[in-house]
Amino acid sequence: MNESPEHLALIRALRTCEGHAAVLREDLAEFAARTWQAADLEGLSTADRRLLDQFAFRFTRLQDLMGARLFPVVLRALGEEPSGMPALDRLARLEQIGWLPSADEWGTIRQIRNEFAHDYPETAEERLAKLTLAMDAARRALQILAVISTLSADRFGT
Repeated sequence: MNESPEHLALIRALRTCEGHAAVLREDLAEFAARTWQAADLEGLSTADRRLLDQFAFRFTRLQDLMGARLFPVVLRALGEEPSGMPALDRLARLEQIGWLPSADEWGTIRQIRNEFAHDYPETAEERLAKLTLAMDAARRALQILAVISTLSADRFGT
């Protein structure tokens, strides 16, 4: 493996993302182990509140890290200079070279993450709908991370 600063930064970024991803996978598995109803979100137990808080933190953190740190590091490792590129251009470039399935989809994941983190729906039904969207978006972010990890391993031996 090439031990250039760019490749070392890629390894560090992937490891950091994977740390959050591992806990996020556990959270999603715990959510999937039961059927959630809107009423479940009205009188949360301490354990359920902690699970929801941890999910929200890990999903938000993973999405932020991938967008702000991993994607630029991938471009640098591939010999591109992303520092002058707006975020949308970085996403478009990653899509163009096959490292991101869809720049638009990533934008949707970010929008869902922002709404989940910052909107406070009044009804339990609305909260359940937001939670369901966030879980789907988190699963997709994990799939995108897996693609990037595979491409990185194939290309750089990371």
